[in-house]
Amino acid sequence: MIRKSRVVVLVLAAVISGIALSAGFNFSPIARALWGDKEKPAVVPAAAGLRMVPVDIPQLFKEVSPAVVNISTTQMVKLNRPRMRNPFGPQDPFDEFFNNFFGRMPKEQKRKSLGSGFIVSPDGYILTNNHVVEKADEVTVTLLDKEEFKAKVIGSDPKIDIALIKIDAKKKLTYVALGDSDRLDVGEWVVAIGNPFGLGHTVTAGIVSAKGRIIGSGPYDDFIQTDASINPGNSGGPLFNLKGEVVGINTAIIQGGQGIGFATPIQLAKSVLDQLKDKGKVTRGWLGVYIQPLSPEAAENLGLSGRHGALVSDVTSGGPAEKAGIRSGDVIVGFNGKEIKDEHELPQAVASTKPGKTVNVRLLREGKEMALAVTIAEMEGEPGKPAVGHDLPKNLGLTVQDITPEIAQRLNIENTKGVVVTGVEDGSPAEDAGFNEGDILRAILRQNTRNPITNAAEFAKLVKKFQSDKTILFLVERGDARILLTVKNK
Repeated sequence: MIRKSRVVVLVLAAVISGIALSAGFNFSPIARALWGDKEKPAVVPAAAGLRMVPVDIPQLFKEVSPAVVNISTTQMVKLNRPRMRNPFGPQDPFDEFFNNFFGRMPKEQKRKSLGSGFIVSPDGYILTNNHVVEKADEVTVTLLDKEEFKAKVIGSDPKIDIALIKIDAKKKLTYVALGDSDRLDVGEWVVAIGNPFGLGHTVTAGIVSAKGRIIGSGPYDDFIQTDASINPGNSGGPLFNLKGEVVGINTAIIQGGQGIGFATPIQLAKSVLDQLKDKGKVTRGWLGVYIQPLSPEAAENLGLSGRHGALVSDVTSGGPAEKAGIRSGDVIVGFNGKEIKDEHELPQAVASTKPGKTVNVRLLREGKEMALAVTIAEMEGEPGKPAVGHDLPKNLGLTVQDITPEIAQRLNIENTKGVVVTGVEDGSPAEDAGFNEGDILRAILRQNTRNPITNAAEFAKLVKKFQSDKTILFLVERGDARILLTVKNK
């Protein structure tokens, strides 16, 4: 028994000494958490196989949560009871019945919604999502201490879903610093704070799952994807890095998805913040081009190598690009000193350029790089939406016809030069390329040479002329958009 007791004592002494030594020499994460480590944040594994969570999040929450606000909005919505079709004319004979039986039905009803936001200046300016306050008749902001204020919408930018509102608190408010979302790394820890489901201040943590996500919400999609829990009511709330800086604005979720949330990079908001404050709206630069991805087939047809840049499918008549000499089939690889890797980067670069400024645009044409000086104009309306279309004869699986005055009227187009697609054969190269009935074919591009299609006869002539080529590149118009489609020759 004595020997066993000595063994137990020795083992306990060794364990205690091991913990103490590992704590002193930074060997054990658990020891660091227990003993403290002033050089690095302590990290404690919750259990084997689980990710380690930074233990300084509680302190971060205490410091920044006073600047996070809950936003509730009220909107008066008109209620329209559908009228029944009846033979008695426009007057509904059932009105009196419904009114007598159910009472006078209200014509308007208040609709309430909830969201989040964060204070960006001590005098009460608050950033949030545009969809949180859009069309609201009344906006109420609630601080962490439950104090409420009526807010005024100062400005909004629906294109990137940003809004700036303001409250008059008669005192200096706690506000947060705006960080640099461009310096975020995939895998970096982030913290989301907001008002999910109207529950009040809630904090969740996760990592940056991806950057530059395109989710189809607008022309300037560039979302941060995170697995920090984001739910309805979190919209407009801040996404923090571990320094307590706002790096994103929690904006969107995938319905039914878990661990997939999206935040607008704070750099986008910072680029328009001054305009929202001073003018209440955002003025963007306009180049006047229709662009699309550079596919391998299009690159081969244009004599290019690689898939780097934004392919110009067409230019707007009289626009800055046309005036500078940019043409269909050009591939823009640089704008104002910034490399353009794909078609998603160009719209943001152009939009952030001040109208009236002359910039250098680098492009590839016929396999050679060249530079053009372009004076950027002001974007007046919504940019054209990308279109898809194609044009081909029998071996391509397309049926076309001239654009008659009747067709032009039906399709609401003024330019009757070209042909309209009246049929696309199932399983044909045209179907594979994405042609639709109603597409209008304007030209065939070959080695950056534009061959206009004036009518069905010219269409057939050009297709026959290029029938020995592996592919034919068409300029297609669909609605207000124009794109380039590549069809393989059989």
